[in-house]
Amino acid sequence: MSTIRDTIADQVKKNHVVLYMKGTPQFPQCGFSATAAEILKRCGVAEYASFNVLQDPDLRQGIKEFSSWPTVPQLYVDGEFVGGCDIMREMFQSGELQQLLAKSPA
Repeated sequence: MSTIRDTIADQVKKNHVVLYMKGTPQFPQCGFSATAAEILKRCGVAEYASFNVLQDPDLRQGIKEFSSWPTVPQLYVDGEFVGGCDIMREMFQSGELQQLLAKSPA
């Protein structure tokens, strides 16, 4: 039987870009999640795995423990935790996020 930690580890390992968020990219349920999805869109990332933490309380708590990061959204690229909305915004403004996302999938 797999744990939520195993599930999350599998999700971030199998996908180049993963966004844990409140809602979906098409219908975000909070401003921070909307901003995170918009940043990915502006970076030209059309396809990525997204997981709605509002649909699964275990996932909502599990992702915070997995990353040791207390808030959602959370972005992972090539299995590595990048950060939340504020970090994504800063990286986008500096061009660092575009460079990270432009790398070919591992």
